[in-house]
Amino acid sequence: MKREIEIKFRVADLRALGRRLRAAGFRLLTPRTHELNTLYDLPGEVLRGRKELLRIRKYGSAWTLTHKSKGKVGRHSNRVELETGVADGKKMDLVLRALGYSPSFRYEKFRAEWTDRKGQVVVDETPIGNFCEIEGAPLWIDATAKKLDVSRADYITKNYAGLFLEWKARTKIRADEMTFKAVANRKPSGRNS
Repeated sequence: MKREIEIKFRVADLRALGRRLRAAGFRLLTPRTHELNTLYDLPGEVLRGRKELLRIRKYGSAWTLTHKSKGKVGRHSNRVELETGVADGKKMDLVLRALGYSPSFRYEKFRAEWTDRKGQVVVDETPIGNFCEIEGAPLWIDATAKKLDVSRADYITKNYAGLFLEWKARTKIRADEMTFKAVANRKPSGRNS
């Protein structure tokens, strides 16, 4: 089974990050592409309670179904990830609903993928800011982060749902999902809507 070992960090300047990636020997594998993710859960948030994730992702025109198990969190996020391509994500949604799952959270971003053939770096433009993920072997992650001028203090091991909840608490924005439309159309709580 594949293990997903990664860290995220916040990106202040996308162009500067692109220059650092090229200087570090990375090449652009997939240019900026829209991605929409829907997480599913059972009534009572069974998967969330077990710290598991079930997701349908549409990346460009490709669909995937992913399950991530409860992971180990240390300096890096480390989880078992099972993923497979899906011919029709809308039909897969109907299958999951028929099995008792329902959508629990949606998030979107624009993602670009980079590689040096040893691991993968992805650059995500999200409604709550820009992030970069470094995924690969732990020593390679740390070496790559150093090449990109990212310190261990900047490592983030939370997933996007967790980052969104933190962002909502900090900004008081009442959006229910991390989509560009939902975030843009909501006002902070305590103000007239």
